[in-house]
Amino acid sequence: MKEQVEDFVKAYVASYKSHVCVHTDWGEPIVAFADAQDPLFKKLKEIVDPAHFLPSDLLADARTVISYFVPFTKETVSSNNRGKAASKQWAQSYTETNQMITNLNVVLSDLFKKYGFKATTTMPTHNFDEAKLVSYWSQKHVAYIAGLGKFGLHYMIITEKGCCGRIGSIVTNAKIEPTQRSPSEFCLYKLTGSCRVCIKKCALRALKTDSLDKQACYKECLRNAKTYAALGLADVCGKCATEIPCSLRNPSKTEEK
Repeated sequence: MKEQVEDFVKAYVASYKSHVCVHTDWGEPIVAFADAQDPLFKKLKEIVDPAHFLPSDLLADARTVISYFVPFTKETVSSNNRGKAASKQWAQSYTETNQMITNLNVVLSDLFKKYGFKATTTMPTHNFDEAKLVSYWSQKHVAYIAGLGKFGLHYMIITEKGCCGRIGSIVTNAKIEPTQRSPSEFCLYKLTGSCRVCIKKCALRALKTDSLDKQACYKECLRNAKTYAALGLADVCGKCATEIPCSLRNPSKTEEK
């Protein structure tokens, strides 16, 4: 069923724009799988927050967590490289991708039900404590556990297709072989102590080598949300991810050559 799920996600994303009136284009998604009993899920109650959900909190007999990354196009990424505020194209891609992921999770859940399994959907974002700024189901941490990518200095997941895009996930009681996590880092700073371009890209100076001022970052996201209110909830910035070595690829692969 692993290949079937991968093909389904890729086909859905590829056909979405032609079936729904949206402006966003995407690259081909990456799909990864985690064992719902992976001990790292329990560690998230220490790393993220005690209230962070386990897969079994979402589905009592959970066996597999599916995580997928939908990459933005180079055009979308480049559009966000100018000025302090997020670009309209970046904000629009954010809101339209979130909606696409929400829709995809519904039809993916139906696919599992068709084969006699259960599945529960998760929100792509906006499922967090606004005071503590911690998520009840962190898509980034789930993606890491599933082997979708590795954390960068900018606290985002770097996949084989970079960090610019959105992450979705779904929990099922179908047993699917887990994806192996890479033993090496993808972030150039974590790999060799080099780069740190993401820090320079943060105009707020909220991102530092050893910390992130979440409150300052979130305030900027809310400013952009106000600017682009007509597009939906676009509480996004993304400057630290734009036009850097890991925007659209895994830069460690280049480093190895």
